[in-house]
Amino acid sequence: MEKNKYRAPVEAILFACGEPISAQQIAQAIEADVFEIQRTLVSIQQEYRRQARGFCLLQLEDRWQMAADSRFLPVIQKSMASQKNTPLSPAALEVLAIIAYNQPVSRAFVEQVRGVDSSSTIQKLLQRGLIEEAGRLDLPGRPLSFATTDVFLRTFGLTSLEELPPLHQHQQEISPNEPQQREFSDLFEEELPPEDEI
Repeated sequence: MEKNKYRAPVEAILFACGEPISAQQIAQAIEADVFEIQRTLVSIQQEYRRQARGFCLLQLEDRWQMAADSRFLPVIQKSMASQKNTPLSPAALEVLAIIAYNQPVSRAFVEQVRGVDSSSTIQKLLQRGLIEEAGRLDLPGRPLSFATTDVFLRTFGLTSLEELPPLHQHQQEISPNEPQQREFSDLFEEELPPEDEI
């Protein structure tokens, strides 16, 4: 058996996964012995430490996840702050409204309401700290759900979700979907950039 036979596929899975994953799950995907995968994970973790790279391999109980090295937290925060200072686009605001009024919701629910793929927009809202993962829903496939954060409340000047504008106000004058978008967007004072900027 080659010494690093499983290294490349294990790293590929860890990199692509984005969430903690167990050695058992990796072993099943690669069709390998779980003990070989555990040894590979420990070897990768130790090598990253020795080489002092900008990322590391965390062990979270029985799961593993790639992450940025905490030594670089200050520069990471500066980088993220520069992204957070840009105003939200109408597309991002729409996704945020759907999540805020229906949370916790899955990505599939958001896309069903909008009628378009929303994975990129959800990822950017996660990066800005306006939404967070809120566990898995008790639905077929156990989809990951999303909910708003305290950062969301502070951004919109709210103390709780109860202060969100009502959804069904002025329903006779405008279509059912508009109150949510129109009143929700009123909370933002900044001019929104074109949709393709987020």
